Amino acid sequence: MAYTGDPVLMDDLLFRPVHSLIDQSLHSKMGATTTNGDGFGIGWYGEGPRPALFKCIEPAWNESNLRELATQIRTPLMFAHVRASTGTPVQRTNCHPFRYENRLWMHNGAVRGFHLMKRDLAMAVDASLYDAIRGSTDSEMLFYLALTFGLADDPFTGVAKAVGFVEDVGARMGIENPMQGTLATTDGSCVWVFRYSTERKTRSLFYSADIKAIRAQHPEVEVLYKLGDDTRFVVSEPLRDLEGAWLEVPESSAGVVQGSEQEFRPFAPISPVHSM
Repeated sequence: MAYTGDPVLMDDLLFRPVHSLIDQSLHSKMGATTTNGDGFGIGWYGEGPRPALFKCIEPAWNESNLRELATQIRTPLMFAHVRASTGTPVQRTNCHPFRYENRLWMHNGAVRGFHLMKRDLAMAVDASLYDAIRGSTDSEMLFYLALTFGLADDPFTGVAKAVGFVEDVGARMGIENPMQGTLATTDGSCVWVFRYSTERKTRSLFYSADIKAIRAQHPEVEVLYKLGDDTRFVVSEPLRDLEGAWLEVPESSAGVVQGSEQEFRPFAPISPVHSM
């Protein structure tokens, strides 16, 4: 889940929605697995440009410290993620979101055949970035490939080249459909999101409609009046069933959200070798 808008308590974002991310950690309706209990993480912006992180290998539904923090911290931009491991160890450094300087990154999906491709992918990461890698996941490796290919200057192109490189390496090694997933990244101002898989059957991703329009359609829902007019959510699964509140991010597309504005466009990988 990504949230951007007026500063709100994390508790209102993580625990109070009917189908909150905490509920999804136990009862996911649209994910690859029903239970996501291999750890969790939250990243948020407060004072200064560098986001804070809180990660834990405990299941999100069973971590009392998360509840304590959530009742006291307000933030205008938060990333939250519950993990179901796709093969790498359950350890704190493998929990999302990942951070580099002022940027956050999270991924729902997998790089298939990562154990075979890992060396080739790692060798492509810029030497100035490599030492910042802390964990062993495909998701973090994808982040540092995107940084290598220009994420900081042009997120759309940086991610397209990272995904293109994964597909190039996968094709060379005979790995079928190597890329699967939805991605989110932010610099603390804008949120960029991506939905893509090599097989074009990608995990679900939704964004919230204009909050003023939702209020007009559902004036009886009191919680909507606690959210600012610039509120936007991007989620793997809707936080509650509310007609007109959620719009599906189209297959093979990418978007940027800033304030009450959003823009989506088709997404296609770029082979970094062919683009040189």
